[in-house]
Amino acid sequence: MASVHESLYFNPMMTNGVVHANVFGIKDWVTPYKMALLVLLSELGRTGAQFSLLERRRLNRLLLPLLQGPDMTLSRLTKAIEESCPHLANSVQIRIKLMAEGELKDMEQFFDDLSDSFTGTEPEVHKTCVVGLFLRHMILAYNKLSFSQVYKLYTALQQYFQSDEKKPGVDETEMELTNTEELEGKMEKEELDVPLREEEISCSGPLSQKKAEYFLSQQASLLKNDETKALTPASLQKELNNLLKFNPDFAEAHYLSYLNSLRVQDVFSSTHSLLHYFDRLILTGAESKSNGDEGYGRSLRYAALNLAALHCRFGHYQQAELALQEAIRIAQESNDHVCLQHCLSWLYILEQKRSDRCILLEHSVNKAVHFGLPYLASLGIQSLVQQRAFAGKTANKLMDALKNSDLLHWKHSLSELIDISIAQKTAVWSLYGRSTMALQQAQMLLSMNSLEAVNVGVQQNNTESFAVVLCHLAELHAEQGCFVAASEILKHLKERFPPHSQHAQLWMLFDQKIQFDRAMNDGKYQVDDSLVAGISALNSTEGAYRKAIVLKAQNQMSEAYKLLQKLLIHCQKIKNTEMVISVLLSIAELYWRSSCHTIALPVLLQALALSREYRLQYLASETVLNLAFSQLILGIPEQALNILHMAIEPILAHGAVLDKGCAMFLVAKCQVASAASYTPEKKAEALESAILNLNEAKTYFAKVDCKEQLRDVLYFQARLFHALGKTQERNKCAMLFRQLHQELPAHGVPLINAFK
Repeated sequence: MASVHESLYFNPMMTNGVVHANVFGIKDWVTPYKMALLVLLSELGRTGAQFSLLERRRLNRLLLPLLQGPDMTLSRLTKAIEESCPHLANSVQIRIKLMAEGELKDMEQFFDDLSDSFTGTEPEVHKTCVVGLFLRHMILAYNKLSFSQVYKLYTALQQYFQSDEKKPGVDETEMELTNTEELEGKMEKEELDVPLREEEISCSGPLSQKKAEYFLSQQASLLKNDETKALTPASLQKELNNLLKFNPDFAEAHYLSYLNSLRVQDVFSSTHSLLHYFDRLILTGAESKSNGDEGYGRSLRYAALNLAALHCRFGHYQQAELALQEAIRIAQESNDHVCLQHCLSWLYILEQKRSDRCILLEHSVNKAVHFGLPYLASLGIQSLVQQRAFAGKTANKLMDALKNSDLLHWKHSLSELIDISIAQKTAVWSLYGRSTMALQQAQMLLSMNSLEAVNVGVQQNNTESFAVVLCHLAELHAEQGCFVAASEILKHLKERFPPHSQHAQLWMLFDQKIQFDRAMNDGKYQVDDSLVAGISALNSTEGAYRKAIVLKAQNQMSEAYKLLQKLLIHCQKIKNTEMVISVLLSIAELYWRSSCHTIALPVLLQALALSREYRLQYLASETVLNLAFSQLILGIPEQALNILHMAIEPILAHGAVLDKGCAMFLVAKCQVASAASYTPEKKAEALESAILNLNEAKTYFAKVDCKEQLRDVLYFQARLFHALGKTQERNKCAMLFRQLHQELPAHGVPLINAFK
C-alpha cells in the first residue's frame, strides 16, 4: 500500500465534543484521551525516579503504542498502565478525576505547567524526542483554541471521565480497535483480535493524520499477512467510511477500502474504491510532487494495470485485456520499463491459450532480472515451474529451477516468496505422486512458520502458501486413514482462515473432498449427492467428476458414461491431464461392469501413455493395476502378476491406504487364478500366500472403514479357507461377511468384476 502523503489533512470541524485544532495547519488536536496521556507523562516526569528498572522498561514499551494508537476509554487506558505500574495508574486516575470535577482554571493551569518540562539545564523531556514532539503538538494545539473551544474540551473531559464511571461492569477488552502488538502481557494476547464496537466507531470522531496513517498501515499489513487479526470487513469499512467522511480526498483510505472489498469478493465496491484511489492521487498532486511531470502519467498507467489485475481476479478476462492494453500503451509512451514488465507478466496470465506462453514467460523473467526486479523474476520462475510441471518435465529440472529462485529469495530477503517456493515444491511432489517428499516439504514450511500467534512482520503464517501446505497435509493424513488428524488440521485451517477470508476456498474444497471420500468408503451415496453440490460450487470440474463416481457407484451406468464423456472433452480442451487420466480410468471401469473388457484395454493404454508422457508416476502405477485387472478378467493371470510387480512398489511406498488395499486384493486374486493349473502342493502354498495378502488388504480397508471392500475380502477369504479345508476360519469369515452384507446394499454386480 502506498504511503500517506504529507499534503493530506483533515478538515477542521467539531464532532461529539472532540475539538479539532488543525485550522492553522496543525495536523493534530486535543482530545480527552490525549489529555489523559499528558497526565500520564506529567506523572512520569514527577515521580520517575521512584520506579524500578523493570517498571521503567515496561512503561517505555507501553508509551509508543499509546501515542500512536486510536483513542481508548479511560478504564482501558488505566488497565494498560496497571499492568506495567499499578500505583502510577492510581495516580493518573486521581489527577484526571480532580481535573474533571474541578474548575476550568485547573485545566488551564495543567497546560501551563506542561511547558516547564522543557525548561532548565537538564529538562525532563527533550524537544525532539517522541514524547517531546507529542507534548509540543498538544501545547500548540491547545494554545490555538478559542475560549468556546476550550470550554467544549473541558466538557468533553468531564463526559470522558463520567462515562467511564457509569460503566464499571462493562468488559473493557471489547471496546476498542485492535491494538498494537507491542503492548505488554495480556494486552498483547487479548486485545489484538478484539473487533471494533459500533458505538465506539460512531463516537470516536475523526482520527488525526498521524493516527490515520498508523491505522491504515496496520490494517493493510494485517490484511496481507494475517487477515484474522484485522478488523472484520464490515467494521473496517465503517471505520474507513468515517475517515472518508471527514476527508473524501484521503487516497490511501480508498485503497484500503479496495483491499477490504476484495476480501468479500465485492466487484462493484472494489472497482469503485480503486478508481477513487488513483483519482485522488492525481487530484491532490501527490504523484506529481514525488515524480515530477511524469507523476500524472504514472498514476494513469498503474491505475490501468491495477484495474486489469482486478478484472483478472474476478474472471473478467476480456475487460482485463482491454485495461492491460491501455496500461501497455501509456507505459510505452512514457518509456516505463518497470510498468511494462508487470504488464508482460499479466499478459502471460491472460493469454492462456497461446502456444508461445512459455517463451513469453522466459522473456519476462530475463527482462525482470535485467531491470533489477527480483520479486517479479522469482514469480516468473515459479510460473515457469508450474507450467513445465503440467507439461511433464522431469522433477530434477524443476527442482533446479526452484533452487535458482531460492537463491534470489535469500539474496534479497524475500521471505514471502520463500514460503511460496516451498509450497510449490509440495504441490509438484504431490502432482508426481511422491507423497513422502510432499510431506517433507510441507513439514519444512510448518517448521519455518510457527503455529503460535506471532507479531506481524516477524513470521507470515496466515498467507496462501501456508494454507496450501496445510491443505495438502490434511489430504495426506486422510489418504492414510488418519481422519482424526485430518479433522484437527482442517479445524486449525478454519480458525486461521475464516469463511470470509480470501484463502478460505482452499480448505473448503479439501474438506468437502475428504468428506466425500469417507462417505464413499462407507457406502453413504445419499450423503455424497449433497457433497457433490458443495464441491461443484468450489470447482466445477472436480464436482462433475465426483458426480460421475456417485452415479457409477449407484449402478447408473448410462448417466455416468455420458457425464464422463462430456468431462473428458472439457478436460482435454483445458489441458487438465491429471483429470483426463482419472476420467479414462473411470470409463474403463464402466466397460468392465458392462462386461466389455476388450474395449477397456485401449482406454487404459491411452491413460498409461498420457501418465508416462507427463511423468505422473502414481497415476501410471494405478493405470498398470487396472491393466493387470483387465488381464485377469481376460484369463491371463500370469501376465497380470508379472506387470503387477511394476506398479505395486510405488503404490505401497506413496499410495493412499485404499489403493494399497486394492493392490494387495488384486495380487491375491491373481495368485488364486494362477494356482488353478498348479499341483495340489503348490496350489495350497499359493492359496496360503493369497490369504496372507488378503489379511494385509483387510487391514488397509479397515483403516479407512471401507465396508464394501471388506465384505469382498471376507467373501474371498471364506472361499479360500473352504478350499483348504479350514472350517473354523471359514465360518468366522462367513459370519463377518454376513454381518456386513446385511448392513450394506447389494447392487447385483459380481464381486470379482470390480477393481475398486
